[in-house]
Amino acid sequence: MTALVDIELELITRATARWPDSVVRDELDNSLLSELPTIQIEQIPGGGDDGLRLSRPVVDINVYAATRADAIALAGEVHDWVTRDLRGSVSTNAVIGRTSCLSLPAARPYENTALRRVGATYELFCHPVS
Repeated sequence: MTALVDIELELITRATARWPDSVVRDELDNSLLSELPTIQIEQIPGGGDDGLRLSRPVVDINVYAATRADAIALAGEVHDWVTRDLRGSVSTNAVIGRTSCLSLPAARPYENTALRRVGATYELFCHPVS
C-alpha cells in the first residue's frame, strides 16, 4: 500500500512560509474580501500512485486578489514556486520530486466582481520522508 502525503497540508504549510502576507488555505469562507490576497490549494480528483511509495497528486491552486493584475502576478510567483522551487525539495514530512503544470495560470470566473481569481493545475510526484 502506498504511503500517501497529505499534499494540501504540505503545500499550505510551505506556501504560508513563502507568502507570509497572504492567506493560504484549502477552503474559502465568507471573509474572503477581507483576506486578500488568498492562495487556495486543493487536491482534485486525478493522479495516481505506483502501489509502493510514490504518489502523483493533482492540485488546483487559485489566487484571489483585489485586481486582475495582482492576481496574475501572484499566480506567476506560485507557478515558479511549484515548477522550480518545489522540484527536488524535502521537508520533515515529504519529498517532492518532479513537478509540472497541467493548466497554465489563467483568469477563472468568480461570482464576486470585487475580486479576481487566477488559477492553474499542477501535478506533483511525492512520497513521505523515510
